[in-house]
Amino acid sequence: MIGILGRKIGMTQIFDEKGNVVPVTVVEAGPCRVVQVKTLENDGYEAVQIGFDEIKKLKRVNKPMMGHFKKAGVPPYRILREFPMKDLKVGDVITVERFQKGDKVHVSGISKGKGFQGVMKRHGYSGGPGSHGSMFNRAPGSIGSSAFPSRVWKNKGLPGHTGCERVTVRNLVVVDVKPELNLLLIKGAIPGPRGGYVEVRKED
Repeated sequence: MIGILGRKIGMTQIFDEKGNVVPVTVVEAGPCRVVQVKTLENDGYEAVQIGFDEIKKLKRVNKPMMGHFKKAGVPPYRILREFPMKDLKVGDVITVERFQKGDKVHVSGISKGKGFQGVMKRHGYSGGPGSHGSMFNRAPGSIGSSAFPSRVWKNKGLPGHTGCERVTVRNLVVVDVKPELNLLLIKGAIPGPRGGYVEVRKED
């Protein structure tokens, strides 16, 4: 697997060779530096830890993390993630040049938070009649289950906090790669708000 960290810049549209409009999301991906290499002997699995978004003000880094970065001999980074990549060593730099036009990628990020929402917005309930004084429109209705089992079933759709959770969108297509600007243009929408951090992975 090849992976890289990035920041969602926003959406725009471009024209392909046939003149068709293609909606794309622009991602500032990398450069990412390898901070740690996990091995079977020491950690029980093989992976590399990479960092993105260098922290300029060192006072914002706590002592344990500063020791982690000093051991690797790299500057502190705001985001650290692990990818099952091989043939890399501490200090190596990963750039968008590892991706090519036409690659299929999986993009993970934290979805937009929508706060506390009712069942109609959170789960798509149809709600009740909106007229003739029904007094029942956007409420969830009865949630019990009579004498048996005399409780609310697990995973019952109820009002609650919506969004702000890890979401992965799979098999998106890389439309263009701009190494000089560290940009990936990915067809379609990806999770998160503008400025949110994302992980881009492709099967090698």
